[in-house]
Amino acid sequence: MMFSDHDKEYVGFATLPNQVHRKTVKKGFTFTLMVAGESGLGKSTLINSLFLTDLYKDRKVPNAQERINQTIDIVKHTVSIEEKGIKLRLTIIDTPGFGDAINNTESWKQIEDYIDQQFEQYFRDESGLNRRNIQDNRVHCCLYFISPFGHGLRPLDVEYMKALHEKVNIVPILAKADSLTKAEVYKKKMKIIEEIKQFGINIYQFPDCDSDEDEDFKRQDQILKDSIPFAVIGSNVQVESEGRKFRGRAYPWGVVGVEDPAHSDFLLLRNMLVRTHMEDLKEVTQDTHYENYRAQCIQNMTRMVVLERKRRWVESTRFD
Repeated sequence: MMFSDHDKEYVGFATLPNQVHRKTVKKGFTFTLMVAGESGLGKSTLINSLFLTDLYKDRKVPNAQERINQTIDIVKHTVSIEEKGIKLRLTIIDTPGFGDAINNTESWKQIEDYIDQQFEQYFRDESGLNRRNIQDNRVHCCLYFISPFGHGLRPLDVEYMKALHEKVNIVPILAKADSLTKAEVYKKKMKIIEEIKQFGINIYQFPDCDSDEDEDFKRQDQILKDSIPFAVIGSNVQVESEGRKFRGRAYPWGVVGVEDPAHSDFLLLRNMLVRTHMEDLKEVTQDTHYENYRAQCIQNMTRMVVLERKRRWVESTRFD
């Protein structure tokens, strides 16, 4: 006997997404973002612009002597942001002074160790008894700032990204886009992408759209993919032009708007980080980078167990 949809009783599992939504919103969200690159590229300004907050108000700018003796210090800023009842615990990992020292040999090692330490802590918590309340401090994304004044990637840029590309999602940023013309921005983007492929650097790859996605979403996704590296401008200053006030920079020849798509990729970057790909960045961190680390840890532990068993067997046979 056949039953129509009208004859079926309503079970209620269609409300499951609402349950997941309520539980997730109550728990809140976490996201850890690392910024890297040489000083003077506007890293701090861009972060403040992205999240409309001042994470660096107590920051001390090192003098010339301090820059000479400076090592890379990891600086961690954590701030809780709430928007329309949604809570986000944002952590910014800053690497000030990268590339500023006279000797920059393996200057990325401390950053590499920091990322591994977060993986190690998460692995220990995951293997422990209190797995319900694990705090995720893993680095989900690294914005790597590239200078607009060079001819593409410097050797230090290449070495830095190659040291990290299997541990974190790298999103390349072409800094201070207002110092370049549109034609220069395009040429530099093409040059950077060419060198990223040439040197075998793995940057964050945007997931392909499903076939059932609407055309507008597919178009926006393609724009994101074509915009790498993001050419950005940061500013926390309000400027006025033609009766409008907006965040930007005033020059003798005119005004640059931070959020003007004709001037920079700032809006694309912010939408990618916050509105469209934050969860995917976290999933890639979990499913790819962390799983690789976890598999290596288990392999090392297994190897140690085998060696220990061999050692005990050798000792037992020696006495026999």
